[in-house]
Amino acid sequence: MKTTELIDHINNGGLDGCFRDLYMDEERIRRQKNRYTEMLQTLEEEAPGLSIHLFSAPGRSEIGGNHTDHNQGEVLAAAINADIIAAAGKADNGSILIISKGYRPIRLNAGRLERIDREKGNSSALIRGVLAKLKAEGYRVGGFTACLTSDVISGSGISSSAAFETVIGTIISGLYNDMKIPLETIAIAGQYAENNYFGKPCGLMDQMACSVGSLCHIDFAVPGKPVVERIEADLSKLGYSLCITDTGGSHAKLTPLYASIPEEMKSIASFFGKPVLREVSEFEVADNIPKLRELFGDRAVLRALHFYEENKRVRREADALKKGDMESFLKAFRESARSSFEYLQNVYPPTEVKSQNTALALMAGELVLRGHGGVRIHGGGFAGTVQAFVPAYTALEYRAEMNRIFGENACSIFLVRNCGGTMII
Repeated sequence: MKTTELIDHINNGGLDGCFRDLYMDEERIRRQKNRYTEMLQTLEEEAPGLSIHLFSAPGRSEIGGNHTDHNQGEVLAAAINADIIAAAGKADNGSILIISKGYRPIRLNAGRLERIDREKGNSSALIRGVLAKLKAEGYRVGGFTACLTSDVISGSGISSSAAFETVIGTIISGLYNDMKIPLETIAIAGQYAENNYFGKPCGLMDQMACSVGSLCHIDFAVPGKPVVERIEADLSKLGYSLCITDTGGSHAKLTPLYASIPEEMKSIASFFGKPVLREVSEFEVADNIPKLRELFGDRAVLRALHFYEENKRVRREADALKKGDMESFLKAFRESARSSFEYLQNVYPPTEVKSQNTALALMAGELVLRGHGGVRIHGGGFAGTVQAFVPAYTALEYRAEMNRIFGENACSIFLVRNCGGTMII
């Protein structure tokens, strides 16, 4: 469909049903017509008359399994009703052009997919890496022109990079492979790009949650073959809202802190001749604590023990949600909050004494909740966001207090989205 035809289609209500499915919340639904048409108008200015498709990839929220995926652990994650959207059409000459309001255009060629060192840390590295992995897996890749817009705010803890990788993979699936690339394969391509091209040693949880969608329990025990179990649980019907507060901390200089967590966990595993903790029993670690302390330090041991206990909590949380048992879920959730703070130690940088914004958010949230619901560090930690499950009757009070402390619109209320990366039309 041509850009101008699609704008008319949207303005005439042609995507209203799709908007309800993807965004669910009335406030978000109302914003979509303007959001999509502005994106299409921008693309029309750059590439008039292009035949295009529309794509969407959601952000994600880590519900359980804080820093377990990179050691082949288990997680509980959910796609949320905030997304990156793209209007994209084929470019037969192999050129790739991505434009996004407020950012410099990204230009590269689908015929040159080797890693380029100077691109490390840039979006172009992620694009090149995703295409390289998909091509290596036997899928067709090619050029395209696209315009993107996002309400998955960068640095907000809902995984803007994984959503970006997912939307790129979904564009390739839609334009060149009839949407037949498995969602799990797109997720693996995203992780590959981030690890090998972008330079961040992340696990697979973010990409898998964004690509697969819904609320899901993911077991990463077998590398490259995650077991994904979708969980049909409507949190709003259970009486709770999912709130995420961006406390304003910057992630810009935190990559070494994030990297230290998998590195320390894997150092413990290496003592037993294994690459990751999932291949070592908790009992072996416990029996060797004196020697492990001597070789690797106390924090590495604490982080390893967090890994084992967090895996158990993920299973308990998943089982509780399948039964609709919010009290048992919240008990495990609060235990995860404590373990992340005390043992994993990723709430704020260890040398920071003045800027402990996420710790303040945890305390402020607990004061509002007064023993109901739960609040914990979200995602990688050290700065950025906290996540809370808040009884619906107090969600507005919770949001108001977080906004009072951390600024207007710091706190957002999300719903779980049922689909991951998708071609809309």
